[in-house]
Amino acid sequence: MTDLSRKSLIIGLVVMVVAGALLIATAVHVQAMSTAVQAGKVNLPPASSTAATIPPPAQEPCLSCHITGETKNLWTPLARWLIFGTFGLIFAYGVYRSATVWRTRKPWQPLSARAAAWVEERFQIAEPLSKILKKPVHSYARYWWYCLGGITAFLFIIQGLTGIMLAFYYKPTAADAYNSILYIENTVRFGAAIRMIHHWSANGMIVMCIAHMLRVFIMGAFKPPRELNWVSGVLLLILTLAFGFTGYLLPWDQRAFWATTVGTQIAGAVPAIGNLALVILRVGWNVGEATLGRFYALHIIVIPLATVAFMLLHFMMVRKLGVKKPL
Repeated sequence: MTDLSRKSLIIGLVVMVVAGALLIATAVHVQAMSTAVQAGKVNLPPASSTAATIPPPAQEPCLSCHITGETKNLWTPLARWLIFGTFGLIFAYGVYRSATVWRTRKPWQPLSARAAAWVEERFQIAEPLSKILKKPVHSYARYWWYCLGGITAFLFIIQGLTGIMLAFYYKPTAADAYNSILYIENTVRFGAAIRMIHHWSANGMIVMCIAHMLRVFIMGAFKPPRELNWVSGVLLLILTLAFGFTGYLLPWDQRAFWATTVGTQIAGAVPAIGNLALVILRVGWNVGEATLGRFYALHIIVIPLATVAFMLLHFMMVRKLGVKKPL
């Protein structure tokens, strides 16, 4: 029996003893209180039959807060589940580990190692993964200006996570879009912080993407055999700008409305295909609710899927050809 198993078992036993002591103390207190009330030592106030009936609490529109409309001790049940659940899992894990060692008479093998061995037995992915993960990186590729593309990819992940959180509450309709933004800002817990993270990471993603392309251009990394790397990077820059343009309309306030109006008018000024581009973007000749729905679909479905596809191609080409040596 290893030290970790012994410690886990001891911690579990201590938790059980403490819980049992608290339960016994509560039972003794209730019994003593009942005896005192029956003996007349403690007088409880009689219930008034003429007391006014308390109306039920108003239902909150947000079911994630509290279904009864209460706003007190919202975190108490969650804290109890986290504390006692964590100790319970630790105790169960210790019992399972000790029982496994006693039953097999072999050293304990971590669950992660078992899962890896189970997958490797069926798919044999250890060798190709080792080639990918253990490929050496040149010392010059560790300078900070080689990290601009990775920072852009990281900000894209942040955008995706915060965008999913915002999509839980956002309503892409002309009547409810602006009110849903106010609800996220003022009612949802950490809603304003999540929206600001989404906003500033979007700006940072555009800045880092442009800085990355400037670094590639200055160092001549667009030359053969890396032409397709440059083409995919340009397409990713266009998609990044499209992210910002489509997301700007979603708050549906005056600034968003008129900025989209001006932006689509610029697209409509393109020779030959301007009117077609204007109608496709606005879903008509004017910015309206259909425009909002189209921009929302582009922002959360079409552009993210295209971005992920081009990012995978971009990373595969960079992995195959390597990074350009500095000047």
